[in-house]
Amino acid sequence: MKIVALKETVQGEKRVAMTPESAGQLQKLGYACLIESGAGAFANYSDSAYEAAGVTVLPNAKDAIAEADVLIKVRPPMAAEVAQFRRKQTLIAFFYPGQNAKLLEQCQQRLVNVLAMDMVPRISRAQKMDALSSMANIVGYRAVIEAGNHFGRFFTGQITAAGKVLPAKVLVIGAGVAGLAAIGAAQSLGAIVRAFDVRPEVAEQIESMGAEFLFLDFEDAQDGSETGGYAAPSSPEFRKKQLECFRAQALEVDIVITTALILGRDAPKLWLKDMVEAMQPGSVVVDLAAEHGGNCDLTVADAKVVTDNGVTIIGYTDFPSRMATQSSNLYATNIRHMMADLTPEKDGQVLHDMEDDVIRGATVTFEGEITYPPPPPKIKAIAAKQKLSVPEKTPENLAAEEAAAQKKAGWQKIGMLSIGAGLMALIGLYAPASFMQHFIVFVLAVFIGFQVIWGVARSLHTPLMAVTNAISGIIILGALVQLETGNWVVTVLAGISVLIASINIVGGFMVTRRMLQMFKKS
Repeated sequence: MKIVALKETVQGEKRVAMTPESAGQLQKLGYACLIESGAGAFANYSDSAYEAAGVTVLPNAKDAIAEADVLIKVRPPMAAEVAQFRRKQTLIAFFYPGQNAKLLEQCQQRLVNVLAMDMVPRISRAQKMDALSSMANIVGYRAVIEAGNHFGRFFTGQITAAGKVLPAKVLVIGAGVAGLAAIGAAQSLGAIVRAFDVRPEVAEQIESMGAEFLFLDFEDAQDGSETGGYAAPSSPEFRKKQLECFRAQALEVDIVITTALILGRDAPKLWLKDMVEAMQPGSVVVDLAAEHGGNCDLTVADAKVVTDNGVTIIGYTDFPSRMATQSSNLYATNIRHMMADLTPEKDGQVLHDMEDDVIRGATVTFEGEITYPPPPPKIKAIAAKQKLSVPEKTPENLAAEEAAAQKKAGWQKIGMLSIGAGLMALIGLYAPASFMQHFIVFVLAVFIGFQVIWGVARSLHTPLMAVTNAISGIIILGALVQLETGNWVVTVLAGISVLIASINIVGGFMVTRRMLQMFKKS
């Protein structure tokens, strides 16, 4: 089958859906790759570069569409382009079916199978195909670059012979992929970064990047999370507190980057006109939601506005195209991964498996039917292991088990005592009587001490170590007396006793000290 990349017809769109590198990967899947002439020119990919990668360059869109089995684009196709599509072709592009109902019906009538890259479900397995995240990452980074281009000072603070330069203060509203990318870029440039999001779980991510998360003094806890990683609409009370926070920040920050979007809705208004008026001259607002109405009251889509008080408001909607080479590279990689899932046998044949969560989620028309909106992805939960039912034991059974355990322990003790007695008898055959007298006392002391300590509950071991310091002191005194007996064996054993008892005393004090520190206020 043939995959064809069409040239984008939307004014200002510079991206391309196929790069020479991705074409090589698609050819390994068994596809023949074709591209409309000049499709990659704005992304710095010449026709000759494609030809060198084995891609056939076609002179115009009509010829490209006629040759294609699979059509790949960045933007949704124009109605005139859809009119040239033929049945059973597959189209892969950003489609936005919720906003393009007529285009969706037109593709359905033409029996074209459409996979919308903006509908790829946000699940772990589909991250490699998540073109929205790929583009949002670029948008967030580029927003900081655009802000720096219109901001009249350094981002980082400096102290020079000519004077002191204060660091810029940047506020990022919305900590999705674009927001986090903006935070990272602004932080790397040395700015003081603050961020806000209605989802409390992103606070840790924001703070881990070195930015300050703005918490609201709000009594009712609100979790603004929604399925798919998007934010949910806020309550009126929460919004009131939110706007109060933003008004306070407007007096301090130099740069505001807004990224707030709710899936399937117009962008919420978060940076109001009075906030813009409160900002210092030379400040910058970059509204990344301009294409969907904007988060700022004064945003004009695809334009830069300078207010009467000298605040620049940027409402560009072509941030990815301003980094066309990088954007095309990432988007083409997303397309390539999608094709890999559509070609499990790597034989150059599309297998449109509607049982696959990712493919089903992205498909908006299939075999003449509109399949939008898709069902939620099936969650394959790991079946919990069933615990074997164990019958409850009766008091008679418990008593019998306890008696058996005691009997076993008794026989073990008898065995150990018998072995110990045998060893003592063997030593007594060769050792002098004076040695045996002391040795028997030593063995009995060890045995009794072991039995006493072993019977103490584990929770009492730490305090017990402090109490045994007294016993260790007695052992040291006794050992010091034995050092002058003149018998070298007794002297060695006494020295070992002093050493071990000293270690026990020091360890006891250390453990006790740590135990007491646990109950002290830090």
